[in-house]
Amino acid sequence: MTTTTRARRRQYVPPQHGAWAMLLLPYLAGLLVSGFAWPAVPLLGAWIAGYLLSYYLLQAVKTRRPARFRPQIAWYAPVTVILAVPVVAARPALLWFAPAYAVLLAVNVWYAWRRRERALLNDLASVVQSCLMAPVVAVVAGSAPRWQPFLIVLLYFTGTVLFVKTMIRERGSVAYRRASIVYHLAALAVATLIDAFAAVVFAGLLGRAWLLPGRPLTPKQVGFVEIGASVLVLAAAALAD
Repeated sequence: MTTTTRARRRQYVPPQHGAWAMLLLPYLAGLLVSGFAWPAVPLLGAWIAGYLLSYYLLQAVKTRRPARFRPQIAWYAPVTVILAVPVVAARPALLWFAPAYAVLLAVNVWYAWRRRERALLNDLASVVQSCLMAPVVAVVAGSAPRWQPFLIVLLYFTGTVLFVKTMIRERGSVAYRRASIVYHLAALAVATLIDAFAAVVFAGLLGRAWLLPGRPLTPKQVGFVEIGASVLVLAAAALAD
């Protein structure tokens, strides 16, 4: 890959590696539980393009410089619409999710305008947006949403927001570490009510929230920990009754 190609890729692909897990894990969980239908293919494309579009729209709001991000917005907006139209046409019931996404996106816009996109509530709004993809995929498959996979990925990503903060931005914060541990204890209790394997997975997540903060791990190493956790959570979501 040439230097020019790398630069162009950086211009159109956000430097948010963790976002890809948030995009793919709920989608795959919904697919494994509800089965495949052809609209799931354009749905995935619209979901990814929509994320990329929202990233650059929020950057435009944050910087108050929309012209700076006009090329990315001009590219991703029509791609998102073109891919989303056949999905909605095939499954009009998806429009029931629109109000929830509109409210959650409004939260993101407000925090972007305030230049506080790292705020905990903003992160949680993004988490809920992501996790709603699990029931969305179920509707696309023509079945009623099964909410256990949604709840499992929601519990996981909410805990990950807290855990990652204790490892990077809030490293050394006793309050965040306590909040993370208490949250993971509660998540384990909920997972125990869902499924035995989910309980085992969340016991492991509690262990990592308890033992890893304070250790000299790099962001890349934290990322590898979360990759392994994501695989286990996906299995738990797929096996949930």
